Amino acid sequence: MAELAEKAGITVRTLRFYRERKLIPPPRREGRIAWYNDHHLARLRTIAALLERGHTLGGIAELLAAFESGRRDVGELLGLPGGEPSWPAETPVRLAPEALADYFEGQVTPENLITSLDLGYLAADGDEIVHLSRRLLDVSHTLVEQGIPLAAVLTAAREMRAHVEAIAEIYVTLLRDHVLPDALERGEDAGETVERLRPLATSAVDAELTMALNRRMPADLGGEPRGGASGRQ
Repeated sequence: MAELAEKAGITVRTLRFYRERKLIPPPRREGRIAWYNDHHLARLRTIAALLERGHTLGGIAELLAAFESGRRDVGELLGLPGGEPSWPAETPVRLAPEALADYFEGQVTPENLITSLDLGYLAADGDEIVHLSRRLLDVSHTLVEQGIPLAAVLTAAREMRAHVEAIAEIYVTLLRDHVLPDALERGEDAGETVERLRPLATSAVDAELTMALNRRMPADLGGEPRGGASGRQ
């Protein structure tokens, strides 16, 4: 523990506090000896970086718990009493650090790793790295292959996250204010109601995004818009 604290630039007392708060995983034990590895050191450096970015220890603990669970409870989001409906989870991907480095050759920097952790894309599980979503990993990989720096992809992801959260809030408000009260009064299962209507939100967002891309991309590239609000083809 003393050696790990020294390498991380913190006191043993601070390290014990982090362990008590479960901010780092327990060490591997052999008898009375506790063995820490590079994974623990990387976690401590990530915590330090997040603290420098203004996160609280409580927030970091919640962030790490979300990384490791890989899912979000919609019941909490909707403020529903009792039931625990949940959206279908994304398919996580387990990678060795070397495999992640191969995905993004030369661009797996400490800064990009911290950003990915902050976004919730990556989590550490022992000696493996878990990416939250196979789809997002493949999209990021393809964009980088097309010449977009990984840092720019992550910046765009952060901006997109804010817009998507706003869209989700709109849909949640519709459900909470106009659908769930009557459904619950009829004795329907809240989770089943949410799951039944979820594809409508996905379809609406996909349609709006398609029309927005048809309006914006041809115009930005010097071509003519293909349809859109005017209906022009």
